[in-house]
Amino acid sequence: MTLYLASQSPRRRQLLEQWGVPCELLLPDADEDAEALEAVRPGEAPAVYVQRVTALKLQASLARLQRRGLPAAPVLCADTTVALGRRILGKPADEADARRMLAALSGQRHRVMTAVAVGLPAVRGRPARAWQALSTSWVRFAPMTPAQIRAYVATGEPMGKAGAYAIQGLAAMWIAHISGSHSGIMGLPAHETAGLLRQAGVRFVGT
Repeated sequence: MTLYLASQSPRRRQLLEQWGVPCELLLPDADEDAEALEAVRPGEAPAVYVQRVTALKLQASLARLQRRGLPAAPVLCADTTVALGRRILGKPADEADARRMLAALSGQRHRVMTAVAVGLPAVRGRPARAWQALSTSWVRFAPMTPAQIRAYVATGEPMGKAGAYAIQGLAAMWIAHISGSHSGIMGLPAHETAGLLRQAGVRFVGT
């Protein structure tokens, strides 16, 4: 069974392939404002935010599948957010924003939450179905000097990453401790994702 991955993250696709789950990309059309789905509502709790955004992404992806007339198959969406207390740290707007985020995380413990959703489109009278799960992990950064932060941001790695860092990259040198799912911090928690895929009928290694 084909799996559609509605994510522009190459890391998520690599993880699925490592787990023996081949997939096809189902990316937004040029006229879709995918970034608008990630807008934070005033006072919204991080866990509520990341699950709401993931559900919206799944709805948009299932509509995209139907609009394009593609064969019906499960669709997987995910979203990751970094939270320092109740403060949501999304993707940095620019290098200055990335430096501010990393300065806030320096020497601190924070949460990384990844919500995953898998949906099946309506077909032959069967209604659409969806399953969702949330992975929460804790990460503690060692103290970073302003010079280290500037040098890291200058590599370009923080851009496009929630919280302005990628655990699988250079940022690992400053991560003193993690508790939870390493793959979840990367953007796609293995345990939760496998459970959702099984519910959707996707067969892969270990099923």
